[in-house]
Amino acid sequence: MARELQNSLLTKARKNKNDEFYTQLSDIERELKHYKKHFKDKVVYCNCDDPRISNFFNYFASNFKQLGLKKLITACYREQVRDLFNREEDENGFFFEYTGTEGEKNKPSSTEIVYFKGDGDFRSTESVELLKQSDIVVTNPPFSLFREYVAQLVKYDKKFLIIGNINAITYMMELILIKHKKYH
Repeated sequence: MARELQNSLLTKARKNKNDEFYTQLSDIERELKHYKKHFKDKVVYCNCDDPRISNFFNYFASNFKQLGLKKLITACYREQVRDLFNREEDENGFFFEYTGTEGEKNKPSSTEIVYFKGDGDFRSTESVELLKQSDIVVTNPPFSLFREYVAQLVKYDKKFLIIGNINAITYMMELILIKHKKYH
């Protein structure tokens, strides 16, 4: 029953191009415990994550010192939060850099967020500039853009850890072709 529900949600999301699935903190913790030593002195980039609500940001900010991170960068495609006073989507994406310095809050305020000139899409020039600064990318990218997303990470020779829907594994053959530069 749960599998059928999940498949119907994915089918609906594919038709509607709504493939924004939020990863649970418990899933992130369960997976990342195997990679802790790989984060020491690294810049981690979560380029599909609103730092105000992302569990990836929560995990890395909460474990910043324990992991020995150098910096955490999170970037978001357009404004994701709507409330009584903000009913329309903002056209600009934004990013936040967390350095774990003494007194720095691990939740950004609206004054600490830096807005992109564009929409913050991971393919945008502004987002790619942040990607170039990073050592490791960790996120759950939009499922409908998975191939393009991974191809970009390979192009820029980035280490990455994608935690997402199991259906993304169906692209494994394409990943092998990308790795061996036989896929464009």
